[in-house]
Amino acid sequence: MRNTFYIFWSIIFTLLLISCESQSKRKFDKNSNSIPKTHISNKSKLFSVESKNKTGNLKILSWNIQDLGKSKNTQEIYQIAQIIKDFDIVAIQEVVAIDPKGVQALAKISDELNILGNKWDYSISDPTKSPTNNMSERYAFIWKTSKLNLLQKPFLDKELESQCVREPYIGKFKLKKGNNPFYLINVHARVHSKNPENEIIFFKEYSNRLQTENIVILGDFNLNEKHSVWNNLYQIGFKSSIQNAPTTLKRKCKKGKYLNYSIDNIYYNTSNIELINSGRIDFVNDCENLKSARFLSDHLPVFLECKIN
Repeated sequence: MRNTFYIFWSIIFTLLLISCESQSKRKFDKNSNSIPKTHISNKSKLFSVESKNKTGNLKILSWNIQDLGKSKNTQEIYQIAQIIKDFDIVAIQEVVAIDPKGVQALAKISDELNILGNKWDYSISDPTKSPTNNMSERYAFIWKTSKLNLLQKPFLDKELESQCVREPYIGKFKLKKGNNPFYLINVHARVHSKNPENEIIFFKEYSNRLQTENIVILGDFNLNEKHSVWNNLYQIGFKSSIQNAPTTLKRKCKKGKYLNYSIDNIYYNTSNIELINSGRIDFVNDCENLKSARFLSDHLPVFLECKIN
């Protein structure tokens, strides 16, 4: 009887130790990354990522999460979720397509977001029809179901298969408390040395093709907003959310600087979409953090808070 008593309490004590260790590890994981610093565009009202947005506003994030599905561990998935959790919808580029791990990684991010308090849903594309398997990727959208309705299944743009190395991924959404549907066009253009402007030139046709001006084109374009190819869109009312703001990370800091090229952006049609705020989220903050930050991605997320009229 005494042996049974000791065995019973030994088991209880062991379980308590395991529980405490698990909670401590979770706490460590949560605090292992410093709070992201947000760089804000020149607007009079400061926008905080953690703030509660007004009912009629929409907060959009775009992020090239480098090789999503190849190398993200549990802690990094948690950190990604912490960075994007305050937005209403997220467009993701560079989801691994060559095996199921990209899909699995996205599901883990969605699960983590659901744990953090809001209900999220997601859609992931088929692999793009790229010239080689190594060039092929998937895109994804993740959104808060309390904020948005998905109006039709997102689709890869077949009309641009032959023009683009990775054809864009198009989603149609509507705010639950709004009347006007809008399209998000998720883009990861070919590398800069292969002239991404030869893909971007076709984006001017989207307003006619989709029969609406409620269009947001977002992603990694591998060239900046000053390139002349964007003039075709600017002339019909589009504007870039981000100006003169590098969004990629260097491999090593040089003279205290770790940011490199201005290639991630969100372009919106000003006819019906009103800019409230925009910027980029710097999850690096300091050269000392660059090496570990690059495990998340070599790109910073960019965001747009807007009102759809």
